Amino acid sequence: MANQLKDPKNTSQKETPKTDGKGIFSMISTTFRLDGVFDNGVPIQYMPKIIWVVVLIILYIANAHYTEKTVRKIDALKFEVEELRTEFTTLKASYMFESKQSEVAKKMATYGLVESKNPPLKVDGDVE
Repeated sequence: MANQLKDPKNTSQKETPKTDGKGIFSMISTTFRLDGVFDNGVPIQYMPKIIWVVVLIILYIANAHYTEKTVRKIDALKFEVEELRTEFTTLKASYMFESKQSEVAKKMATYGLVESKNPPLKVDGDVE
C-alpha cells in the first residue's frame, strides 16, 4: 500500500492523543490546554521569548558549573596553603634551633674552631 497524504482541511480525521492521565506530560497538557495554541504550528511571535529563556537557562547552568569549579579550586588552594604553612613552621623551628649559640659551637668544633673563653675587649676612642 502506498503512502497517502491526509487532507489538512478534513478535520473529522483529527487524531487526539491517547493519554491515560497518569503521566507528567498529560498532566501538563490538561493543566495548560495548549492544543489551541499549536493548531497551526509553533507561533513565531513567541520565539524571541523562548530563545531568551533558553539563553538564560544556559547562562544559569554555565554559572553553576563555573561556581563549582571555583569552589573546588579554592578548596585545593586552602589545602596547599595549609601544607605550606606547616612546612614553613617546621623549617622556622629547625632554623631557630640550629642558629642557637650552642648548636653553632658544636658544628664549628668539627672544623677545629672553638669558642673564645675571654670576653671581647671594648676599645675606647680616647687612646693617647
